[in-house]
Amino acid sequence: MRNLVTGGAGFLGSHLIDKLLNVSEEVICLDNYFTGRKTNIAKWLGNKNFELIRHDVINPIQLEVDRIWHLACPASPVHYQSNPIKTSKTSFLGTYNMLGLARRVNARILFASTSEVYGDPEIHPQPEEYKGSVNPIGIRSCYDEGKRIAESLCFDYQRMHQTEIRVARIFNTYGPRMIPNDGRVVSNFIVQALTNQPITIYGDGSQTRSFCYVDDLVNGLISLMNSSEIGPMNIGNPSEFTIKELAEIILKKINSNSKIIYLPLPQDDPLQRKPIIDKAKDKLDWFPKVNLEVGLENTINYFKKVL
Repeated sequence: MRNLVTGGAGFLGSHLIDKLLNVSEEVICLDNYFTGRKTNIAKWLGNKNFELIRHDVINPIQLEVDRIWHLACPASPVHYQSNPIKTSKTSFLGTYNMLGLARRVNARILFASTSEVYGDPEIHPQPEEYKGSVNPIGIRSCYDEGKRIAESLCFDYQRMHQTEIRVARIFNTYGPRMIPNDGRVVSNFIVQALTNQPITIYGDGSQTRSFCYVDDLVNGLISLMNSSEIGPMNIGNPSEFTIKELAEIILKKINSNSKIIYLPLPQDDPLQRKPIIDKAKDKLDWFPKVNLEVGLENTINYFKKVL
């Protein structure tokens, strides 16, 4: 297979590229390096099955590929809120361009959607049938609504043009190659603990998240792409932790002198987030295997090297 991975130099994309190249697939990596880093895929430079193209998916591109893994879009609030119009354009125009490419070359396309399409959910945990509770004019809407319209585009292309789509709704993911200053809770807490800075919890720490290790997540994406399922499909870890519990686990693991401080909760920050993954278990025979303790060990060791 000739694979196109958009956002391939990013956190998720680079791990996906590792998996594909390790089984001798051909890979074209597309990235504009807004949040991606060339160091993430540097080891593949010069490999006969790997090609790197600097490109922004907002602009069309002509390529011959069999499969498209469309991951391109900043995923952390710090980055997607730094230029919200750019984020909206990436979600809409980027997905539009990739769907157009998929239609032209008759490629299967997997779109990396997000649990953020559920917004601040009124139903807990969240099944794929839940339509969400999203503020369309809030500071997170560029990302939340961007992913929602991108899903709409996918299904319209499937209905109108019989484009082969796969839609994955990705829940909180962590692991090596996260950016130290990307504002996500796992990387924030680890970096703060390693440098003995205060651990910043927004709100009272009772809000919950479900953390999926990156290897499990990538295996889920591959399972969905290789299946006959269209989705949308929740891909995430249903083990639920409060933000305060996460902070305490990381502090204990690092044996840090950092103290926890509490700051105001940002606008529209979800209070609960946990996937129902019955469909993934039943249809893909997929479920996460790496528990939080093991995943955090690997992630902490990575940040020790980076810092």
